[in-house]
Amino acid sequence: MMSDYRRLNRANWDDRAPLHAGSGDYALDSFRTDPSHLSHVVRFDQPRLGDIRGLDAVHLQCHIGTDTLSLARLGATMTGLDFSPASLTEARKLAESTSTPIDFVEADLYDAVSALGAARFDLVYTGIGALCWLPDIRRWAETVAALLRPGGRLFLREGHPVLWSIDETRTDALTIGYPYFETADPIVFTGESTYAETDSAITNTTTNEWNHGLGEIVEALLQADLTLTQLLEHDSVPWEPLPGRMVCGEDHEWRLIDHPERLPLTYTLQARKP
Repeated sequence: MMSDYRRLNRANWDDRAPLHAGSGDYALDSFRTDPSHLSHVVRFDQPRLGDIRGLDAVHLQCHIGTDTLSLARLGATMTGLDFSPASLTEARKLAESTSTPIDFVEADLYDAVSALGAARFDLVYTGIGALCWLPDIRRWAETVAALLRPGGRLFLREGHPVLWSIDETRTDALTIGYPYFETADPIVFTGESTYAETDSAITNTTTNEWNHGLGEIVEALLQADLTLTQLLEHDSVPWEPLPGRMVCGEDHEWRLIDHPERLPLTYTLQARKP
């Protein structure tokens, strides 16, 4: 049976999917009208991704598929996996409307190996608001390792665990208000809004989330016998997590208005399977 956290979170993401598909922030019309259009997330990643032409790649927790499609446009043979059927409905419609062959599979992240097959991929791509929905970072790392072929690599850009620990309701100071390290119990949030600009509210408002410290993430990958090849921290993030204290640049990345060097907002991590 589906656990409570999965049921709650899937209902929330099923609500978000059509709202995000209709939001200008996801720019689905740009994908349909411009065959060279890439998501801002993948465009940021591109210098570190390098040449991915001809690679068999999987995008874990792919949501409505804009990053998945962008990776396909860079030449990878793409599979997208997500647990939200509503998200995958939107992803498949986008792929079909752009005549892009992408295999979208509905499954929970921890069931990815049974759903997709072991040692199938040259590249596992994931990030930006993905890991916070998972209660066990070691199981995630084991899943990634099992999906990769020997010589394959993980590419992860994600919200920094320091950012996830900041209390976004405090506007007078940057204050730690949530756990930095992984906890047994989830952090429970309730809210009708989403991070994208939309005209409607979310009905299924409760979510369960977890933070994972940077050391916990790295150690989980090492324990899964992956070799760390890159770890970069960035002062920018592709959404506005601290409203009123950030400014969006021409690169569509948000940074602190005041002394952006104070806070790591995202990081890029790459690891390879021997």
